Amino acid sequence: MKQMNVGVLGATGAVGQQMLKILEERDFPVKALRPLASARSAGRRIAFRGEQVPIAEAREDAFRGLDLVLGAAENDIALRFAPHILEAGAVFVDNSSAFRLRADVPLIIPEINPEDAAWHKGIIANPNCTTIVTLMAVAPLAKASPIETMIASSYQAVSGAGVAGMGELKAEVEAGLKGEAYEPKAFPYPIAYNVIPQIGSEQFLGYTSEEMKMQNEGRKILHLPEMKVSCTCVRVPVMRSHSVSVVLRTKEKISVDRARALIAAAPGCKLVDDLPNKVYPMPLDTSDQDLIFVGRIREDLTDERGLNLWCCGDQIRKGAATNAVQIAELL
Repeated sequence: MKQMNVGVLGATGAVGQQMLKILEERDFPVKALRPLASARSAGRRIAFRGEQVPIAEAREDAFRGLDLVLGAAENDIALRFAPHILEAGAVFVDNSSAFRLRADVPLIIPEINPEDAAWHKGIIANPNCTTIVTLMAVAPLAKASPIETMIASSYQAVSGAGVAGMGELKAEVEAGLKGEAYEPKAFPYPIAYNVIPQIGSEQFLGYTSEEMKMQNEGRKILHLPEMKVSCTCVRVPVMRSHSVSVVLRTKEKISVDRARALIAAAPGCKLVDDLPNKVYPMPLDTSDQDLIFVGRIREDLTDERGLNLWCCGDQIRKGAATNAVQIAELL
């Protein structure tokens, strides 16, 4: 791979910090690094490959000379700076949802649809974290037989809300142990010792924006425009790594044994499926690494062509930062 001048937009956030770590781990050919953040962070230094690299303010002229920009900022920031990134001649790999469903922007999980990166026009979108975790688990089955319907229930870690979400869970637990009150800020209700069955705002027929991403993004990535998905997203008091329960129906029946074999052979997946010995995917085991663990594979008792499975994956790594760096590697 050729040496590249790389910018990280939103370098001080949870995903931005993880992107820097992944660039190091995967020995990405960074010629020069330019961490970009808000004016209040400008001038601070951030560690990268044994050096302290100064953070620059994200402004319209901050992208000159860059070959690649990894986006780890919110939609409004991505939309504001995308034209300036393209004007500078850089490729923008964006982790926000701003461009995911645009027809002229590829939406990529490298293990599933790397060929779509070939038609990018300067912007490549990184999918939603829960979408990545789920599709990594089901894509091997979809390749064997197209998925017609999928019912997904997510158990999403507080890391999905960034540094603030993780800090809030820790603070609430500590306050609870002391018998002290804590006013939630990152979430609408207390998350410690609780589950919150809403992530995102209402978007369609009572489904939230987070829930609709599973159908809309899944159709685009799997090239299955008719696939129907019903999803319920729940925030749980887990620090890191999302879990998803999936019920799917394929066009042709896939046996449990074949499903296990397909998933075990799929890049980026690890089969962890031994119920008698209490071996199955769990957030503690899947945190701070990049494989998606898949288990609890069984026939659905309501549909002869249905399968049930359970999967877990690190939301910050494969669900965001690692996937973005893998997309960059495709370039």
